[in-house]
Amino acid sequence: MQLSHTRPVASAVFDDRNLVSCAGLVPMTVLAGQCGLATLADEHLSVPTDKGANAGAKVSSLVAGMIAGADSIDDMRLLRHGAMGTLFDRPYAPSTLGSFLREFAFGHVRQLDAVAARLLARLHARTPLLAGIDGPVMVDLDDTIIEVHGYAKQGSGYGYSGVRGLNAMIATVTTAGGAPVITGQRLRKGSCGSPRGAARIIGDTLATVTRLRSRAATGKPLVRMDSAFYGHPSVSAAIRGGADVSVTVRLDSRVKAAIAAIDEHAWTPIEYTDAVYDEPIGQWISRAEVAEIAFSAFTSRKSTEHIPGRLVVRRVPDLNPTADGQATLFDTWRFHAFFTTTDLDTVTADNTHRGHAIIEQVHADLKASALAHLPSGRFAANAAWLVLAVMAFNLTRAAATLTGPALARARTATIRRTLITVPGRIACSARRLTLHLPRNWPWETAWNMLFHNLFSRHHPLVA
Repeated sequence: MQLSHTRPVASAVFDDRNLVSCAGLVPMTVLAGQCGLATLADEHLSVPTDKGANAGAKVSSLVAGMIAGADSIDDMRLLRHGAMGTLFDRPYAPSTLGSFLREFAFGHVRQLDAVAARLLARLHARTPLLAGIDGPVMVDLDDTIIEVHGYAKQGSGYGYSGVRGLNAMIATVTTAGGAPVITGQRLRKGSCGSPRGAARIIGDTLATVTRLRSRAATGKPLVRMDSAFYGHPSVSAAIRGGADVSVTVRLDSRVKAAIAAIDEHAWTPIEYTDAVYDEPIGQWISRAEVAEIAFSAFTSRKSTEHIPGRLVVRRVPDLNPTADGQATLFDTWRFHAFFTTTDLDTVTADNTHRGHAIIEQVHADLKASALAHLPSGRFAANAAWLVLAVMAFNLTRAAATLTGPALARARTATIRRTLITVPGRIACSARRLTLHLPRNWPWETAWNMLFHNLFSRHHPLVA
């Protein structure tokens, strides 16, 4: 591609009052209005002083800015260009929004958590965001370090990654037919251990899942976690919440003894890297194999706190053999074990547990969007920013489900590029606005489907 020779560009002037760079915010704001985002924030937030006035409008502005791609308070200026003041009421200045966030205390962050939980329930009622939640449900829990620079950030520190930052823990829910949706979030100081507060967020998430499911729901949710969360508080919280667990275990002496007790004929080849399926014998020819053995977790605690289940073990050849004289158990194989309370067969349980990696995509998605930075020096403001980023994530995901299957499982960056950051020009006729969008926009059909779904007469613009 090159510039036209017949009509070369002679100048560029920022002078058109009728243009917007993100026309997709129109249907997104309508969806937020139909689900009552501003109303929920006004009802539940009690941020003090004049900085906390009109909390609903300010929360809506922050979420809209994040949907459009803002990853800092200063980026909220994109809400005030061109015709944005005509399309939307009260697009607040970044300084106003920053002052609002800096008034937050821990209690206000918990109030915002309540807003996020109620917004998710309304999105579920309005869109197919959690289609299939009455069937198999996967709850994934994990944390990540959000890197910060300098020493002005309250709570920042060096955690398990060796990077200075703050620790964000999130919980997601994934149904059989949908992409992950964030149902719980918490910002912790950077030096805290991964399992800190995990039992609380597991309990809250399972309570949310119970509220969202109907009485006809079948099967227990499955909580999947990595080895950092293998402990009695986290696992017992999942059991009390009516869920099964699938959690990676550390290879301590007791787990190694259980692996050594597995019969050599119990191992089954599985689909894995370089595996080939042999149709005549109906098996995978693979270097990776799985087996299981009965196992009770936390036997060092009193007997009433023991949790019975199975230890499912995957082994692959060790390509880095140990030196002579090393213990023989792990000379040939590398083992990956997890504890589970499900009744799935061994191969299915292993495949299901490996699906826990999907939460890493959610972390990457957030870090490529609103969580690229934590904008404030105050911890509570950054904690509120995390909750707002989660609301923006879920709103974006819900809007994509209204456009059909093509974008229902897309990442936020893809949804933003195709549906949100669409340039538009407004025209006024008979006191009504018309948005003129680019001809031959590749995703015109999806955009129109979203627009007509939200502007239907059956769904009022205000909840």
